[in-house]
Amino acid sequence: MKVKEFLAGVLTGVAAGIIVNEALDRVNQHIAADTVLNSIKDAFKKEGPIDGSWIVMKTEPFTNNVISMDVYRGGISRIKNGELEQFEFAADAKTGTVVELIQK
Repeated sequence: MKVKEFLAGVLTGVAAGIIVNEALDRVNQHIAADTVLNSIKDAFKKEGPIDGSWIVMKTEPFTNNVISMDVYRGGISRIKNGELEQFEFAADAKTGTVVELIQK
């Protein structure tokens, strides 16, 4: 095998890998779960300190009577006026927008 043929094969493989990676990124346009959680935490921090937080890294389907989307589920806890407040949320995986917030 000649060096030129070998390099042509390698370059073809790299180009195909880049094209496949770009196609997958366009299909799966979800925001990272950590980014969504940090955004929600920042919103809560405007009202006071946060005691704890969590998020499920895998999306799940969510339907709200009219719309269907993939969401991240998570929660925030904080102490307010000496009382523990706990919230669970569902955030749109594409935009990070909170579509459901429930105080527990």
